Amino acid sequence: MMLSKKYPLGFYPTPLEKMENLSKKYPDYNLYIKRDDNSGLASGGNKVRKLQFFIYEALDKGYDTIITAGAQQSNHCRQAAAACAKSGLECHLLLGGNKPENYTGNLLLSHLLGANIHFTGDNRKGEDLFSLKQKLEEQNKKVYVVPYGGSNLLGAYGFVDAVKELKKQLSDLNLKMDYIFFASSSGGTQAGLKLGTDLYGLDVKLMPISIDKLGYGDVTLDKAVLELLLEGQKTLGIEKAYTIEDATLIRGYDSEGYGVVTSNEKNAIKELAHSEGILLDPVYSGRAFYGMLDHLENKKLKKNSNVLFWHTGGLPANFFYSKDLI
Repeated sequence: MMLSKKYPLGFYPTPLEKMENLSKKYPDYNLYIKRDDNSGLASGGNKVRKLQFFIYEALDKGYDTIITAGAQQSNHCRQAAAACAKSGLECHLLLGGNKPENYTGNLLLSHLLGANIHFTGDNRKGEDLFSLKQKLEEQNKKVYVVPYGGSNLLGAYGFVDAVKELKKQLSDLNLKMDYIFFASSSGGTQAGLKLGTDLYGLDVKLMPISIDKLGYGDVTLDKAVLELLLEGQKTLGIEKAYTIEDATLIRGYDSEGYGVVTSNEKNAIKELAHSEGILLDPVYSGRAFYGMLDHLENKKLKKNSNVLFWHTGGLPANFFYSKDLI
């Protein structure tokens, strides 16, 4: 089966633990966290799960070069650079904006991991991927394109696989989760979790917190997620008719725009750090965690429910955004 075709990059299963102190602060709920920040590979993160499938396919088909794209503080690009280093592939990253005077956070790590970095101005969502591919192919390189955020169906398989992992952990602990909160920005994690819960029969309500108001050109992120669900439903043999309701994100926490750190993200990071000794990031997990806290504080979830926060990593970005977090 296609879900077994993955190159070993991370440490799995990632830990599942109860947030004991936060659960006391919000006594109507039992709060848990899934630690994909502990997935290994250059400080971890959720993209390692996706990259296992891309790297397997690239090596299997004889490619020697990987190209992908993102913002300068892209966690995906940092993890892609590490995956290429581990698997012996050349890595090229297209990063939005202009070359900064100093490299910090994820950008510094991508550089240290040996990636060839191309700064692409306003194009931070991979608009220039195929022109770079053409240039590299003219140099006789065999180029494999990993899409922005790793968010196509192959990448989504990483989180179909993750649901199987979670289901076993919950079974071993004799636990049932009622809600799973997580950051959704390019859609692959969200689509994979939805496909996985349906494929493996995990009865849980997914709570995807929107991180970025922008979709892909004319396509909203909800529609992009729905496309992945419809594609995955066929390849995985899931007997369900997906509609836009299955792909809808929770909005309102993204109103300031992508990568703009507000007091919400800052307070969420400090809340988890002070109570559990766990560090979020200011762009993705910090915003999603704030969304979860808002639901808890305003009692938007059913009482006595078990609530899981899926930590997608991103620690290095704190160093880039340090002035916003003090």
